[in-house]
Amino acid sequence: MELLRAAGIDAALWFRKPGYRPPWFSTTAPVVGGDQLEFGADDLLVVPELYLLPGVDPAPGVRKVIFNQNHFLTYWSWRDTDNYPGWDPAPEVRAVSRESRDVLGRLHPELAVRLIPNPVDADLFRPAAARARRIAWMPRRRPLEATVLERLLRNDPRSAGVDLAVLAELTEAQVATALGGTSVFVALGISEGFGLPVAEALAAGCLVVGYPAGGGEELFEAPGTWRIDDARPHLLADRALELIDVPADDPIRTAAREWIRERYSDAVTSSALLTAIDSALALPGRAGTATHPIVWPDDPVASAERAAPWRPS
Repeated sequence: MELLRAAGIDAALWFRKPGYRPPWFSTTAPVVGGDQLEFGADDLLVVPELYLLPGVDPAPGVRKVIFNQNHFLTYWSWRDTDNYPGWDPAPEVRAVSRESRDVLGRLHPELAVRLIPNPVDADLFRPAAARARRIAWMPRRRPLEATVLERLLRNDPRSAGVDLAVLAELTEAQVATALGGTSVFVALGISEGFGLPVAEALAAGCLVVGYPAGGGEELFEAPGTWRIDDARPHLLADRALELIDVPADDPIRTAAREWIRERYSDAVTSSALLTAIDSALALPGRAGTATHPIVWPDDPVASAERAAPWRPS
């Protein structure tokens, strides 16, 4: 939304609760609230992939786009894959990684799928003045494996004097500060649409060891990354400990940061985003009333429970 507004496009976030702001990051984008909004014939509604229900068009007749941040969650709220999404008019789809774009293109060959690279804030995620002998990871996606990894590291004599940092329940700024002073980041992603923590760790000058986990495949093309076969925590621990003493000024850290800046800058994202907006605005559309995607139909609990085989954390 910020990039669209910087390009002169009137854009806003829509939450049901007026004035709501996500607590884990800050944004200057304006927020509108309420269960329903009126859309004009020239407007565009962007809907996350999580909140689609069979037979429910959130804004009949209104021009729409599906912003799919994780292809593994495409059918999270669907009983089957037929007639997806069944909207009038048919939407375009936005993806955030090459892997996701390719998968979605095969899932929905009748819909245009466009790649919008994730922007990485390299001003926020940057190397600190000093880099500690620290191995850090985020346990949220693989909590059980994260516990095993931590014990493996603590039991290894090579970890003497190494700070083992669990990055959980932190704000975006706190994560950035921690990564800026970390030597090795362990990527514990699973079924990723992109794997933003990996990109942010590389921008902060960390070496990265871990799992590409689907959408993160392109990130493990970067210098300073070491991919490990899935679900091999002892191999994660070994590689992280082998890399812990790579100097803070080693050129590979700088190369990794520059690799991210070249591919995931605001300028790169803005260019792709504006091209996608032009394409979306060429879709047919008319004025209409939009209902917020998380306002479920008459039987919300039953619909959600029947449709969702699992819920993301």
